[in-house]
Amino acid sequence: MIDAAILVIFPLCMIWAAISDTLSMTIANRVSLLLIVGFFALAVMVGMPFADIALHAVVFASVLAVTFALFAFGSMGGGDAKMLAASALWIGWGEPLLFYLLIAAIAGGAVTLAVLVFRRNEAVRFLAGRVLGPQIEAPAYLEDHKSGVPYGIALGFAGLMVFPETPLAQIAITSLAFG
Repeated sequence: MIDAAILVIFPLCMIWAAISDTLSMTIANRVSLLLIVGFFALAVMVGMPFADIALHAVVFASVLAVTFALFAFGSMGGGDAKMLAASALWIGWGEPLLFYLLIAAIAGGAVTLAVLVFRRNEAVRFLAGRVLGPQIEAPAYLEDHKSGVPYGIALGFAGLMVFPETPLAQIAITSLAFG
């Protein structure tokens, strides 16, 4: 049961964040809160050492401080800042966090480029309308040149890519593999 929760909560939250940000340019606070509460509850249940839990909490606090500074300067959305910090809590310190940040940056650049191309190119918008059909409208922010970019897509993708390397996922995978 605990293994199932570990293997479902993080991926589901990352997918939820990506979809909601794509559709509405918002990531609900409950997604980040579920990640935070879920991590601490599951870490205690699997017997993760207190020192390891504390290190994860330090990573969370550090990432939250940096992302909120970016938010304060208008470089990042508030939902993205909270989501990045909450997902970093699960990932912890080390290579997986570096890969997460790298993948998120690359994927975020790709999403940004795609949004900019869509906003600036009438032919792309026309073709998208033909492919999607008249009954499916693109979200309004896609055509608003002053609107931001749904970075939750990049965070969700990056989170799913590194999840198997996170400490809790490793515990669940090992438990399932060796019973």
